[in-house]
Amino acid sequence: MEEGTLPYRFDNHYDLARLPYFELKDRRLVLADPALGPAIDMHTHLANRYLLSRQIDLHRFFPQTDLWLPMDAALDLDVYANQNVTNTLRNRMVRSFFLRSVLDPTTGGLRKSATLPNLVHDMEDLGIKHSLLLPIDLPYFSSNAETFLKATQGRTDLISLGSVHPYAPDPLAKLQRQRSLGALGIKLHPSVQMVRPDNPKTVELQRLCGELGLFVLWHCGPTGIEPWAAQQRSLVKFFERPIAELPHTTFVLGHAGALQMEQALDLARRYPNVWLELSCQSLTSLRRILDLGPHDRLVLGSDWPMYHQAIPLSKVLLVTEGDNALRRKILFDNAARLLGRSPHTKVSHGRRRKRSHSACLEPSRH
Repeated sequence: MEEGTLPYRFDNHYDLARLPYFELKDRRLVLADPALGPAIDMHTHLANRYLLSRQIDLHRFFPQTDLWLPMDAALDLDVYANQNVTNTLRNRMVRSFFLRSVLDPTTGGLRKSATLPNLVHDMEDLGIKHSLLLPIDLPYFSSNAETFLKATQGRTDLISLGSVHPYAPDPLAKLQRQRSLGALGIKLHPSVQMVRPDNPKTVELQRLCGELGLFVLWHCGPTGIEPWAAQQRSLVKFFERPIAELPHTTFVLGHAGALQMEQALDLARRYPNVWLELSCQSLTSLRRILDLGPHDRLVLGSDWPMYHQAIPLSKVLLVTEGDNALRRKILFDNAARLLGRSPHTKVSHGRRRKRSHSACLEPSRH
């Protein structure tokens, strides 16, 4: 590694401790200096259940979270996150997490550890004060939103969105019910819910959200690993119609458009009701977003338990090196404003370094 630079490739997740932001404690990756926080993670999941699967115990703690990209996997921070995932790991997740969410009567597989205490355990290591849960519901045979909303009532660390499928019976009543349980918005996913954002029923649902003061957080953009039809439903070009027609509805584009980041960035620049949630984007893409995007409408996300929360946190810390005000906006203040939380008021212009080298915005290649 050249003098004055920071790495962006790592042999495993623990190797992130080579960055000045993290250290290892009892084989856990922890924030090296609390002054680097706090943070809000706007993109996390618990184990959804559908059809014949059994609801996992959301309050059970497991010593280790089963991540899609496990802790011993190598990391390249300058690619879209799923490009770190081998075909073997991808197939393992499909079989053991997603399929078991539909057909598992035993609460087994990787999904069993996607629980509230496991999420909080990781959050505490990394100075993450709040995490937003994103349930996904189908028109029938699922009630993930109500389950998550009830499980998080009375908590301040974990916040759950609602989820209403555009083809669900009486979507207005469902939205009102979920809002009464504390939902600040809803999660929509064109691939999983098999509906495009510009579908007339979807547009009407998003209009109702705007009238009720609920924001809409979409999975946005193709990721390159989903089936062809699912990719087509996620194309960024299909998001412009509802965004343009519904100026009073706030849209948060999850993954910042995924592999179509440029198109999502263009929407955020042209429409003031569009926010970008940054999970999975590469360092190069994040710098592009920071150069051209709306700094007051960018938020951190991880996609936990697919990925460890240290991955997106490390990327934001790297690309905001030397700009504490922007770092604070992305890590906490922007999301706090959207969620109605108090902004972080402590200003820290320094941080404890673990080693003496100067950080630069361009990470070294090694």
